[in-house]
Amino acid sequence: EIITHHTMIKEKLKDLFNGFHYDAHPMAIMTGVVGSLSAFYHDSLDIHNPQHREISAHRLIAKLPTIAAASYKHSKGEPFIYPRNDISFAANFLHMMFATPCEEYVPDPVAVKALDILLILHADHEQNASTSTVRLAGSSHANPFACIAAGIASLWGPAHGGANEAVIDMLEMIGDVSQVPKYVAMAKDKNDPFRLMGFGHRVYKNYDPRARIVRKVCHEVLVSTGHADSPMMELALKLEEIALQDEYFIERKLYPNVDFYSGIIYRALGIPNNMFTVMFAIARSVGWVSHWMEMIADPHQLIGRPRQVYEGAPKRDYVPVNKRRKG
Repeated sequence: EIITHHTMIKEKLKDLFNGFHYDAHPMAIMTGVVGSLSAFYHDSLDIHNPQHREISAHRLIAKLPTIAAASYKHSKGEPFIYPRNDISFAANFLHMMFATPCEEYVPDPVAVKALDILLILHADHEQNASTSTVRLAGSSHANPFACIAAGIASLWGPAHGGANEAVIDMLEMIGDVSQVPKYVAMAKDKNDPFRLMGFGHRVYKNYDPRARIVRKVCHEVLVSTGHADSPMMELALKLEEIALQDEYFIERKLYPNVDFYSGIIYRALGIPNNMFTVMFAIARSVGWVSHWMEMIADPHQLIGRPRQVYEGAPKRDYVPVNKRRKG
């Protein structure tokens, strides 16, 4: 209930969006606008006050979908849509994304269910790059909005949150099922820079358990949206079939991961490629905020200071400057 009633953003905050070019990447807008929230809520930034921490957590989780939808509307040149308190978190986001003042918009229940599942599955994933970034920024006692903005910036990288966008780019590059053997051979060639995106995981050395859930949801969404026979899905299924049967992929445990399917779902829902990582940020914000709150509440918490271990040349003779030959 608290999250539901904190989804609106300050009217003055909307002016910030006009400062971004119409074709700015939504992740660039997210980083800037989320970071600016501390300028609007500076009355509750005492991180040592549990009540301040809690209200900041609520505001972040509640307002990120509103900011994300506004970044999309900005790129479309359409008016921002106010959030609604009478529908679910996922349904509200779809409403803010796709509704217009011209007519009523009713979110598809299948789309709402799919988005809800994706947001849950992406909510947290242990000590990944973006979570580590949030914790490191938080360890300096930076305000929570700055910490989450740092996490969003870290998530933006294609090796992290941008992976699902990279999957769609890869499928578009392959283009047709007949080209799959060619690209699979390229992926196997260690001298070829081409890599299959959406396969394998740093943590899950067998099939990503999240991918099993998302795969089923993916088919439901494609049927509901009329994309069940789409060339892209046919292509994705062929790649999946090869990865689950080919000894090369099995031996290296390169199974389809959650990013492989989530991009296809987002595409079917009408969410553009450049918003995929934003969707990830909305979900992951819950994990980031939880990590931040846990860390700040620890009375023994110290500033993060990762070490670098020198592995360069061993000790060498050194000639003092005043004893060196001149000329």
